[in-house]
Amino acid sequence: MRIILFSSKPYDQQSFDAAGFPADWQLSFQEAHLRQDSAGLAAGYEVVCAFINDDLSAEVLQQLAAGGTRLIALRSAGYNHVDLHAAHALGLAVVRVPAYSPHAVAEHALALIMTLNRRTHRAFNRTREGDFSLHGLTGFDLHGKHVGIIGAGQIGLSFARIMAGFGCSLLIHDPYPIADLPAGARQVELEQLLEDSDIISLHCPLNTATHHLIDAARLQQMKPGAMLINTGRGALIDTPALIGALKSGQLGYLGLDVYEEEAELFFEDHSQQPLQDDVLARLLSFPNVLITAHQAFLTHEALAAIAGTTRDNIAAWLSGAPINQLLPAA
Repeated sequence: MRIILFSSKPYDQQSFDAAGFPADWQLSFQEAHLRQDSAGLAAGYEVVCAFINDDLSAEVLQQLAAGGTRLIALRSAGYNHVDLHAAHALGLAVVRVPAYSPHAVAEHALALIMTLNRRTHRAFNRTREGDFSLHGLTGFDLHGKHVGIIGAGQIGLSFARIMAGFGCSLLIHDPYPIADLPAGARQVELEQLLEDSDIISLHCPLNTATHHLIDAARLQQMKPGAMLINTGRGALIDTPALIGALKSGQLGYLGLDVYEEEAELFFEDHSQQPLQDDVLARLLSFPNVLITAHQAFLTHEALAAIAGTTRDNIAAWLSGAPINQLLPAA
């Protein structure tokens, strides 16, 4: 069994090497993203292991199938980058990692909130330069604040429990009834959540219903000066609309771990080149904006779970009883 991992980094190789793959499975780690011009690297590999910013469009899938690939094993929960209809037509099975560590992403959302609120990133830089003044560093108590959570999956509910521990009032929006609603939380409509929340955190999947869920109109529905956090998918937000909301002060704080146009930027070192993305450059110029490069998943526990689930997914597929398989919508 030959397996090729695209978009792999040293931490991927470490976690996969430690996951106990069978000795007769040959793993090849490829740093290149999967694209039309790199799909040829997968020729002769039965399994292609892809990450979130790899291209799994119909054209790429056709190349993979022609090269002998039979299984696409995603190292992610999200699969909006996969043409499932094309995969099914080509006879390619697609499996994913539906959950790895919801705590990793939920805790990173908290890290963005705390850093933006208490301005610890700015304080750190000041003290390193010998500036021990406190002007401009005033934050607010999280206790008693209304926190809106969009999406009540494992990550959203893990985040809800964290914020409940701070004494926050929780408003949760999800299109489906929430069976295990945390104590003290209320399930509400999106409009009420936007209007009443001091902090809004996005934890929903990206699909046709949630694409640009937060746009210019919904930014205007939010409380003036509210905080918006996105550790889900970049395209949940109409990114250019953020600039006007930040300039006017309607949006008081913005924390992003994902970005709509991140595919050609994140996970790589571009520090020696001018930033070519004008929208991202403008966002980075605001003092009340904090952007991390899709690192919310990056904990030892999450990496181990991703590798282990991927191993189990491949083994189950080989046995003829696939698990965590994705099928196209009817």
